[in-house]
Amino acid sequence: MDFALAPNRSLRYSPFQNPKPPPLFNPQRPSKAKLFLPTNCLNRLPSPRIHGASRIGTRVPVRAGSSARHAQSFSSSSFSGAGDREEEEEEAVAAREPSFVEFITSERVKVVAMIALALALCNADRVVMSVAIVPLSIANGWRQSFAGVVQSSFLWGYLISPIAGGTLVDYYGGKVVMAWGVALWSLATFLTPWAAETSLWALLAMRVLLGIAEGVALPCMNNMIARWFPQTERSRAVGLAMAGFQLGSAVGLTLSPILMSQGGLFGPFVIFGLSGFLWVLVWISATSSTPDRSRQISRYELEYIQSQSRKLQSSVIQNKSKTAKVIPPFRRLLSKLPTWSVIVANAMHSWGFFVILSWMPIYFKTIYHVDLRQAAWFSAVPWSMMAFVGYFAGVLSDMLIQRGITVTLTRKIMQSIGFVGPGIALIGLTMAKRPSMASAWLTLAVGLKSFSHCGFLVNLQEIAPQYSGVLHGMSNTAGTFAAIVGTVGAGFFVELVGSFQGFLLLTSFLYFCAALFWNAFSTGERVNFDGTG
Repeated sequence: MDFALAPNRSLRYSPFQNPKPPPLFNPQRPSKAKLFLPTNCLNRLPSPRIHGASRIGTRVPVRAGSSARHAQSFSSSSFSGAGDREEEEEEAVAAREPSFVEFITSERVKVVAMIALALALCNADRVVMSVAIVPLSIANGWRQSFAGVVQSSFLWGYLISPIAGGTLVDYYGGKVVMAWGVALWSLATFLTPWAAETSLWALLAMRVLLGIAEGVALPCMNNMIARWFPQTERSRAVGLAMAGFQLGSAVGLTLSPILMSQGGLFGPFVIFGLSGFLWVLVWISATSSTPDRSRQISRYELEYIQSQSRKLQSSVIQNKSKTAKVIPPFRRLLSKLPTWSVIVANAMHSWGFFVILSWMPIYFKTIYHVDLRQAAWFSAVPWSMMAFVGYFAGVLSDMLIQRGITVTLTRKIMQSIGFVGPGIALIGLTMAKRPSMASAWLTLAVGLKSFSHCGFLVNLQEIAPQYSGVLHGMSNTAGTFAAIVGTVGAGFFVELVGSFQGFLLLTSFLYFCAALFWNAFSTGERVNFDGTG
């Protein structure tokens, strides 16, 4: 008997078991007999692979008596169109934009929430000293210039670690490096009380260790977001992560005076240090470095991430084996103006960030004569605003790209708001007569500053996805150097000139200059760092 069965058709008769076929097949007229198999019957039956066919098409006639070769040819050609249609349908489902509920409950948002919590601890650990420096200065008789040196000691360590940390992130991935970073900076925070009671050098050493460990935090954030989020969602992801970063400032500045009044001068250091150790345990057990390694991710979410990111990530994956295990091409990275636009933007962002973070409690205490707890409160409110505005900026940035605005123009708009806005607000701050009005201007400056997260911070993943870690490290090093100059320089400036307002006006002028440089040389397109072009 020589005939072919349409796939997914289950028959009890087998020509190898019974030489007499059932009446359905007539061996006397093999050339004219046809078997019609309705689709609704086929869909209810199992799908054994017959003659290489893989999927079910529409209602198909199969000529009894035709050769197996003809059946195999028929199945491979006739069903290929149906298979392609099903694959296209799967891709269409994967490409469907998730709803807000699907997005906020997705596995990738859980990952970015853990990153946000780590960044909150990161910033809380560093701002504790901004509050503790006031009683420490009184107890040890430190001048304002020396207080600035003590606060900037954190930045000495932060200056040397981002490049090495970014290289490690590109090689080992964000999950492993972030775990080690949080563990080390939590240890440094926890040991700060012991160091302060031992000697000044021990205190400075712990602050340097804190800076070294925290230098890997933002490169790890960029690495994890680039792996877990498609381009159309990265601004929102960065907004969520940086919201945690800013809330860490608010929590640290608000809780530190309370914890100091209840548990002594070093109470906040112990509490925040122990919280970091707890975070590491959850991070190691509950997250994965990439979506395809996650045990909790749904099939739909995995297909969505892969389909949305395939165009951008295909070339990155191909280049990973070539670039991840060698020394990064620092000369080629520094030869491109888009790299320098990111470096200058990061430097200016860090200058303003650390000047405001380190000196605002002292500013409110000196200019408006408020006590330490009120000074911390006035300084904390702007960071809370920055967290909420940062997420709004991320949603707005993604919306612009989804509506057809070029990535380059979107990044320039976001960064311009992030620099020009704070520059204008700082001018208003210098003219404020009451602490409430000063806090309003400061809140506006810090809130608009968060638009920078959708400018240069996301741009790192776009111009050099295969080198995003090391490029972030390079720009962070420049930013840290600027932060050291700004933090220490503010103390000497106030001591020599006698004016906090003058230093804020200088910062405002630098914001405007950085905005011009960014708009002249930045791009949202991928830059060729591997070739000669």
